[in-house]
Amino acid sequence: MGFHLALAWILLVGTLASLGAQNSISWEVQRFDGWYNNLMEHRWGSKGSRLQRLVPASYADGVYQPLKEPYLPNPRHLSNRVMRGSAGQPSLRNRTVLGVFFGYHVLSDLVSVETPGCPAEFLNIYIPHGDPVFDPDKRGNVVLPFQRSRWDRNTGQSPSNPRDQSNQVTGWLDGSAIYGSSHSWSDTLRSFSGGQLASGPDPAFPSDSQSSLLMWMAPDPSTGQGGPRGVYAFGAQRGNREPFLQALGLLWFRYHNLCARKLAQEHPHWGDEELFQHARKRVIATYQNIAMYEWLPSFLKQTPPEYPGYRPFLDPSISPEFVVASEQFLSTMVPSGVYMRNASCHFQGIPSHNSSVSGALRVCNSYWSREHPKLQRAEDVDALLLGMASQIAEREDHVVVEDMQDFWPGPLKFSRTDYLASCLQRGRDLGLPSYTKAREALGLSPISHWQDINPALSRSNGTVLEATAALYNQDLSRLELLPGGLLESHGDPGPLFSTIVLDQFVRLRDGDRYWFENTRNGLFSKEEIAEIRNTSLRDILVAVTNVDPSALQPNVFFWLAGDPCPQPSQLSAKGLPACAPLFIRDYFEGSGFGFGLTIGTLCCFPLVSLLSAWIVARLRKRNFKRLQRQDRQSIMSEKLVGGVEALEWQGRNEPCRPVLVHLQPGQIRVVDGRLTVLRTIQLRPPQQVNLILSSNRGRRTLLLKIPKEYDLVLLFNMEEERQALVENVRGALKENGLSFQEWELREQELMRAAVTRQQRGHLLETFFRHLFSQVLDINQADAGTLPLDSSTKVREALTCELSRAEFADSLGLKPQDMFVESMFSLADKDGNGYLSFREFLDILVVFMKGSPEEKSRLMFRMYDFDGNGLISKDEFIRMLRSFIEISNNCLSKAQLAEVVESMFRESGFQDKEELTWEDFHFMLRDHDSDLRFTQLCVKGVEVPEVIKNLCRRASYISQEKICPSPRMSAHCARNNMKTASSPQRLQCPMDTDPPQEIRRRFGKKVTSFQPLLFTEAHREKFQRSRRHQTVQQFKRFIENYRRHIGCVAVFYTITGALFLERAYYYAFAAHHSGITDTTRVGIILSRGTAASISFMFSYILLTMCRNLITFLRETFLNRYIPFDAAVDFHRLIASTAIILTVLHSAGHVVNVYLFSISPLSVLSCLFPGLFHDDGSEFPQKYYWWFFQTVPGLTGVLLLLALAIMYVFASHHFRRRSFRGFWLTHHLYIFLYILLIIHGSFALIQMPRFHIFFLVPAIIYVGDKLVSLSRKKVEISVVKAELLPSGVTHLRFQRPQGFEYKSGQWVRIACLALGTTEYHPFTLTSAPHEDTLSLHIRAAGPWTTRLREIYSPPTGDTCARYPKLYLDGPFGEGHQEWHKFEVSVLVGGGIGVTPFASILKDLVFKSSVSCQVFCKKIYFIWVTRTQRQFEWLADIIREVEENDRQDLVSVHIYITQLAEKFDLRTTMLYICERHFQKVLNRSLFTGLRSITHFGRPPFEPFFNSLQEVHPQVRKIGVFSCGPPGMTKNVEKACQLINRQDRTHFSHHYENF
Repeated sequence: MGFHLALAWILLVGTLASLGAQNSISWEVQRFDGWYNNLMEHRWGSKGSRLQRLVPASYADGVYQPLKEPYLPNPRHLSNRVMRGSAGQPSLRNRTVLGVFFGYHVLSDLVSVETPGCPAEFLNIYIPHGDPVFDPDKRGNVVLPFQRSRWDRNTGQSPSNPRDQSNQVTGWLDGSAIYGSSHSWSDTLRSFSGGQLASGPDPAFPSDSQSSLLMWMAPDPSTGQGGPRGVYAFGAQRGNREPFLQALGLLWFRYHNLCARKLAQEHPHWGDEELFQHARKRVIATYQNIAMYEWLPSFLKQTPPEYPGYRPFLDPSISPEFVVASEQFLSTMVPSGVYMRNASCHFQGIPSHNSSVSGALRVCNSYWSREHPKLQRAEDVDALLLGMASQIAEREDHVVVEDMQDFWPGPLKFSRTDYLASCLQRGRDLGLPSYTKAREALGLSPISHWQDINPALSRSNGTVLEATAALYNQDLSRLELLPGGLLESHGDPGPLFSTIVLDQFVRLRDGDRYWFENTRNGLFSKEEIAEIRNTSLRDILVAVTNVDPSALQPNVFFWLAGDPCPQPSQLSAKGLPACAPLFIRDYFEGSGFGFGLTIGTLCCFPLVSLLSAWIVARLRKRNFKRLQRQDRQSIMSEKLVGGVEALEWQGRNEPCRPVLVHLQPGQIRVVDGRLTVLRTIQLRPPQQVNLILSSNRGRRTLLLKIPKEYDLVLLFNMEEERQALVENVRGALKENGLSFQEWELREQELMRAAVTRQQRGHLLETFFRHLFSQVLDINQADAGTLPLDSSTKVREALTCELSRAEFADSLGLKPQDMFVESMFSLADKDGNGYLSFREFLDILVVFMKGSPEEKSRLMFRMYDFDGNGLISKDEFIRMLRSFIEISNNCLSKAQLAEVVESMFRESGFQDKEELTWEDFHFMLRDHDSDLRFTQLCVKGVEVPEVIKNLCRRASYISQEKICPSPRMSAHCARNNMKTASSPQRLQCPMDTDPPQEIRRRFGKKVTSFQPLLFTEAHREKFQRSRRHQTVQQFKRFIENYRRHIGCVAVFYTITGALFLERAYYYAFAAHHSGITDTTRVGIILSRGTAASISFMFSYILLTMCRNLITFLRETFLNRYIPFDAAVDFHRLIASTAIILTVLHSAGHVVNVYLFSISPLSVLSCLFPGLFHDDGSEFPQKYYWWFFQTVPGLTGVLLLLALAIMYVFASHHFRRRSFRGFWLTHHLYIFLYILLIIHGSFALIQMPRFHIFFLVPAIIYVGDKLVSLSRKKVEISVVKAELLPSGVTHLRFQRPQGFEYKSGQWVRIACLALGTTEYHPFTLTSAPHEDTLSLHIRAAGPWTTRLREIYSPPTGDTCARYPKLYLDGPFGEGHQEWHKFEVSVLVGGGIGVTPFASILKDLVFKSSVSCQVFCKKIYFIWVTRTQRQFEWLADIIREVEENDRQDLVSVHIYITQLAEKFDLRTTMLYICERHFQKVLNRSLFTGLRSITHFGRPPFEPFFNSLQEVHPQVRKIGVFSCGPPGMTKNVEKACQLINRQDRTHFSHHYENF
């Protein structure tokens, strides 16, 4: 079988090689990579094949862990103690330096194990404390890095299969150092012209290596210079390590081209391939001959055995023992410098870096040198080769010169290292056996005593063996192969090294099918073989350099007495330039500032987004205000025509503001640029006004000093402008009969004399504090005293008087309000137009401490406008109007007259036209408790909490809810006998009417009632401990949110599991990749968060599948998954994803920093697709990772996109610029594209994002397609109506097949607005209606413009409204109302819209006898002013009219009057209750629903529900409105749920 395979291979290769050659290539061309040399074991000797051990491996664990300290000595200690000695001792065999470096060239052709393995493993060299070379500062922490060699992946798995290293070049003497170890490498070296290798500008030199994939480009350790310049393209990767090895590479390069030229002359018809292959064949054969039959005998001082012919069963693989033995013996012969001479035996001087001239090239300063000044021409290379041929090498012993021991090119950040210590570590890395085991395995005589290693050395220098024994604790069995073999050597390699080297070369020769002496391979004839055998290196030198043969000795590997051109002297370090010292490279040098700036810029992304969002919000707000101001400004502009422009000076530390001064009859009005009135100065006698004018600085300042008010200081551009205003003021003062004085002051004195608004404010603050301290008996210190030295200012504060404007401002009202006018006129006893401290105190005492009679008498006096001691009906109407105007209500005169008549009639005064005080007080008889706590609220003064609690008017649901109407009373009476025996059931009182809060909304009018206090509980109550309440609250919380908790727990469990899986993998299971050893924290954090983020960003799409959610919430899954919380879950996922993104970015910041300071040898293992280790050591800078890699750039763009999306999606900015939110959130398409690209580059691991993304993406796309199919349909608007409070009512056609439920919402778009953005609104129509309706409040630019385009057209009866696009319906939590027997609906402002639909739906279902589980609904609407109720009045009225079963109880709260326990609130409350009692409707809304003042007390309200519905175990609470309101509802539910009673389940929606 093997024969047939071999025959097939020969035929195949022969066919391919002969294409176009016309049989000129008649032999089987040898492959460049060494494969198929042996036809049975194809891999033997190939590039990448494993080393073949002569002796079993010796590892600490038997598998791959190397032996090290303390079992073996420190390698630097061993190097210093054993291998250090004096330089300048000549070779005992007169070996030349040319032979030494030729040996290194042969080794580069045979073996390369220096390439670091992947993942990077380190066997570092710890430098002893105080080492003179590597630790001169005696830090004691110097560590020289050493990376372990690349190994065969199929080894190192068990003690029976220990780690074997791999050879990175071909293991044959096949000229791979000349032609490369692969076909592609060879093609790079060739010129493909004339069969020659490619040369540079100088034909004697190859081209510079521009490809880092080929040549090793370590930086020059003496200068730090790097780069490809001066690095020639050779077959050996490290062929440019020093100029001496480089010279031999150039020699063989020139020899190949010389052969190719000769062949071209002899065979002009041959093509490039024929010439190249013939020349290559001859060069390889010559190289084999010289290495085997000329150099090896000179190296070993023994001749190899005769060639027996090709032996196909002999394994020629390189052994690790050979690698160490050959290199170490050669290293002892390397001199400190190398001579250069010409053909006439003239030894040249070598210029050094400091311009001095030395006799030789210093070896330590020549490693990886770029473009040495004495090696620029072919003659210079020739001189170096001739110099090496004449120079005698160092003695063959255990001593190595300092150029290699202390100044060998260092790895990674170190420019220098110890060559011998590195070789010792290499031997330990290779798992080499001990010295005694190696001798035993190779059949050498055993060694039992240290002096037996080298008796001659023991006699001449026994301290070396003693020091070695001491380092190995006198244990000869621990002595390693390398130091043992070196200690054996004396003139020639010792028995161990000689045996190893000879065995290797014999196997290489006899096992090589392409060996030039093998007559069966068809390469050469016997005559050609004989000619090759007679070719020496001297012949090559003569042929290439054209030197006279007499200038070279016959055997250039020896220099014997009588040979030409003897060296001047044996070289030592003396007289040569000093070696450049060690320096440590800083990979991050110069990058600190830029790296910090980049991180700072990334951190500024949210700030930039915030700034952008703020600008957008400001612009949108300005545009919105411009729309709102257009009408108001036009009106104001008509009223305020003209005026004088000036700057008002407000104080030394306050900015001046531009104002417009208008002189009007009886007053001076100051307005700002928006025409808002800033101040009104009343001009009434007997005031005296002072006009003070500045006399310097251009005479542009005017001070208008008004008694009992703060001063007005105006700055003008020109004196003429000031003078014009002064003239007008003079005229106005004279016209109003006011006296005035006028004088001039310097501007600085004028401003010091002015009383500013801030000073006046401090004065009034002291005024009010001392006022209330006297009224409420507060400690004087609590009243706010001024400093001790300001008693005059205190007296000034107490003697100051309040103007009407300041009085109105203190009450939080406008000066022109009727209430202010009445109150001020009553308090101003002296009629001077100002209130003194005593006048204010007198009226305040009545309100704060007076009896109900005193307060009613005070009110009577306030509204007795004509002072006749009686209040007429007209005056009573004016009084009511003054109360109502503070709530911005506008009742008609007829309505007010109707209220007054009913109040008179109710009190029995229907025949009277005027009331005395006694009549007036009798009318308020039922409200003594309200009047008792009536007070006057002053802005900035806190009302005592006890008064607040007593004055809080909360409507509770009391016992009468059981029998809510007279219609039900009869039923209760009939069952009276049945219920009497049960203490748990109370009878409905028959002698009184039900209280106003629960009275029947229709039927016979009830005219009088007396509320019955409900005191007995329907259910047994228990006092629970705080701990039990907390447990109960927690249980109720779990019961309320068990679905939410379950889903969140599952989601975050998956997220956490994904994070932990990746974190565990990279922490403990990814050592094979090596990345954890480089960046542990960074990679764990970045990869763990990446897995979680991939999951989150994928499944967050499901929370936006509105159609799917609306469908699924009607299925059984809604019992387990809270579909109504999809938006909240979306926000939660997004917030968590943002946090994880920040952590992910932080992890990558750590990674980038560590990658920026990691050498290429490490990075090439981590990122083989990005980096190739070419020895240059310097990694890419930080900016390359951030901006020049796909993951880095997409990551930066992702951070920017997320920052923009998250900021614009925040609640604050979404409310101020929905369009900004709409547009920026559409960046999600860009975001997911970037995510796919970001994760698909596979920089660290294979892409995993698609695993999570694919299914949610398909579902989301399908859901979007459903929405898009609906959005294409235009819907006609049937009716558009502009309602009060900026509400637009739209009624439009119901699309065919459009089914929805009450409480659901839709998204609409209107192309007439010039935008395609969709806005969500709740449907206010009921499901049974034929059309759909929306109530949209103008709260922003989009809704304001929508209101404008749907304004009713003028003169056109057939209105054509713009069409809408509809998407929906979508479900939400308010649809759950029907699942509770009792439900409470709480709406705030426009948040009432879902409840409008629910109420209409409930009433309709009850009217058609539809079975509804919900038996009672309490509807609470909270709003600021009653004007916001106007648009919903018709809906609630419709509900009231159709609610025949008393299913709905409506309560309306006006919060504008919240916390105002003063006269106004009291009187409004009295009027409202009376109006409702008499006319069966609210004074404010016109509805039968109850209207309250202040904020709803949710907790007492819910407590009362427990009393009214004791049999109900669970009540649903549904709130929709601003977050503050829903939080209050949630808090009340939590407090109630602490009790072991009715459970309140809260569902809310914020807008």
